[in-house]
Amino acid sequence: MTADPVAQNDPARPGAANRPYREVTDAHGRVYRVGETDRDILGHSRKLMVYLPWIAMMAISVFEYAYGSAEDTLSHAHGWTQSNTFWILSVWVFFQAGIAFPAGWLREKGILTARKAMYIGSVMCFLGFIALSHMSNVWLAILGFGVVGGLGAGLVYATCINMVGKWFPERRGARTGFVNGGFAYGSLPFIFIFNYGFDTANYHRVLDLIGCYIVIVVFGCAFFFKDPPKNWWPADVDPSTFSGSGKNATSLAKNPPAVRQYTPKEAIRTGMLPLMWISVVLTAGVSIFGISFQVDFAKEVGFGPLVAASSMGVMAVINGIGRGVVGWLSDKWGRKSTLVFVIVVLGLAQFGVIWAGDVKSEWLFLFFAFLSGFGGGAFYPLFAALTPDYFGENYNATNYGLVYSGKLISGLFGGGLGSMVVAAWGYNGAYALAGGVSMVAAAIALLLRQPGRTAGVTTAPEPQAAG
Repeated sequence: MTADPVAQNDPARPGAANRPYREVTDAHGRVYRVGETDRDILGHSRKLMVYLPWIAMMAISVFEYAYGSAEDTLSHAHGWTQSNTFWILSVWVFFQAGIAFPAGWLREKGILTARKAMYIGSVMCFLGFIALSHMSNVWLAILGFGVVGGLGAGLVYATCINMVGKWFPERRGARTGFVNGGFAYGSLPFIFIFNYGFDTANYHRVLDLIGCYIVIVVFGCAFFFKDPPKNWWPADVDPSTFSGSGKNATSLAKNPPAVRQYTPKEAIRTGMLPLMWISVVLTAGVSIFGISFQVDFAKEVGFGPLVAASSMGVMAVINGIGRGVVGWLSDKWGRKSTLVFVIVVLGLAQFGVIWAGDVKSEWLFLFFAFLSGFGGGAFYPLFAALTPDYFGENYNATNYGLVYSGKLISGLFGGGLGSMVVAAWGYNGAYALAGGVSMVAAAIALLLRQPGRTAGVTTAPEPQAAG
């Protein structure tokens, strides 16, 4: 491999003087910009670009994972029906997922910086909780919490996930899973607050303080956010040997690189991206259903508030931890095999919850809450890793944006339509339907195959000199 002599300063970055770099292009067309260290660019270790997004993700996790614990008090305080509260969350999920693709596009075009996206998102999150606190009209609450709060949380979510991927291109999976996990277990304190210290006498104060907490934490983290140069690669990692040697050999054998770079239109035409989208729709719908109804189901069965809160707490913690664990597991088993396993576990957990309720076993209920939490979160980072495995890295922001957009539909039938099924069939019928939907999603995941690769495993391509 010969060096491309691009030893020059980056004019877009003041203070970047005397940082020589070179660019190398491999057979897939991926460009690596090597020579600059993270400390050259940031002035400190890039590890901060893991911990700050993680903290911000924990702050916004209260929106989705703790909301179910607050629904009863909100219904009594504002005079809302159960269906009203579930549709508020469904609208929030719709806009939280919907902003990810346009936000990524705006960032790639340089129209919206990471810092500005976080600032805007933090303020919108604050306004979302103010609306939930003070708007008794359900339509205004949907507009404030569902639309504004959803867009704000989505901006923060997309920016944090994207930030980690930019700074750790050579070991993205584990760190993305770690940051993604904060979006679940960060809600744990609020789940117990909503179950034990939240009532119609103090709900204004509690919700207002949560809004202040989010804006302060996210705004503080955003101050330090900074993107690396485009195509940046760590100076201490040789891109010509990283992918196919040593400790990465097993992962490469199980997860061979994409045969070429697919544009979004090309990825759609392969048929694999639409299959991934459908699988996300179904799996995320089951996950959102569990988040929305588990506490209410526990209370209806007769379990005390501690078990109800603990079941949701267990789900949130395992949901988050599972996102980090499956990255390691997918390196050993392969992404597709791990994905199918995770979705099947999620489906079986739904039937297990029914069984635990029928036999009135609190321990069984907590166990299946554990399994549901694991399956209900672990599939997100798997789809995030599977997308570049199949379609390459060059168009990953748009390709994964399309895959993740399946959560738009999931929010509708996981929460709002789920409440209608509960009303018509009861909790047992709704959980049985959720389990069946999961199994259909697993069957669809079994059909996934890497485009352009017929049989056998291909080793990593040899890099070519740039220019």
